[in-house]
Amino acid sequence: MLFAFSIAPAGGGSDSVGDVVAEAVRVVRASGLPHETTSMFTTIESETWDEGMAVVKAAVEAVQARAPRVSLVLKADIRPGFDSGQLRAKVERVEAALDDVDRPGPA
Repeated sequence: MLFAFSIAPAGGGSDSVGDVVAEAVRVVRASGLPHETTSMFTTIESETWDEGMAVVKAAVEAVQARAPRVSLVLKADIRPGFDSGQLRAKVERVEAALDDVDRPGPA
């Protein structure tokens, strides 16, 4: 299962939220789950719904400890029958498709 989420503090009186968002990322890294953080989202991979949602909840709570209001955007890829490694495998499948399209055909 993949969980992509964005947690943003609000009401703190500053436009800069990086130091507070870093608290959520610390929770994700401490979880030991495969993860990736980009400029807009953090994606984690877990074996179960409960495991993934526990990390999301803990990350929200970490931000909530530093901000009076928290916004959460969450997207989940729930795909039974697919084992771990989908965090990278999905990207690899797209890259392979791009390689097939970009490769020149026979002359």
